[in-house]
Amino acid sequence: LFFSATMPKAISDLAGQFLHDPVTVSVAPQATTAERVRQTATFVSVAEKQALLTHVLRDPAIESAMIFTRTKHGADKVVRSLKGAGIEAGLIHGNRSQAQRTAALQAFRHGHVKLLVATDIAARGIDVPGVSHVINFDLPNVAEQYVHRIGRTARAGCEGIAISFVADDERPYLKA
Repeated sequence: LFFSATMPKAISDLAGQFLHDPVTVSVAPQATTAERVRQTATFVSVAEKQALLTHVLRDPAIESAMIFTRTKHGADKVVRSLKGAGIEAGLIHGNRSQAQRTAALQAFRHGHVKLLVATDIAARGIDVPGVSHVINFDLPNVAEQYVHRIGRTARAGCEGIAISFVADDERPYLKA
């Protein structure tokens, strides 16, 4: 018995030389996206991202959404801009105190705010049921982070939508 999907082909071939009548167990690659998540990408300049986000968030179909940025500064800026447009959002990132992160997450979890802006590190392990949308304001530079992000929606058999805003300098991240 060996797991071919978790080892390089050369190792798999070597194992095949020594094993007699092996059973192969295949698992999905780590960077596989959830099947129930409808994914879209919109190509947009960096300067237009905030206006696009504000426009997208006015859609009544968005019941609750997590908005991901690449940096803490970027998350702060998104929340400030949303507030200026009259849109309330919670905020979690590494520079926020634990009490602030907990309060923002609880407000989001209980529906007091329908939007939560987060960085990848702060969003690790967040399991909030009913997240209808994930919006990648900035694409992550690691494919596995993308998979983790969009996995915040489409939980417990539900459908979900992932929207990514892609600037020219992020196209290689999209390809990955």
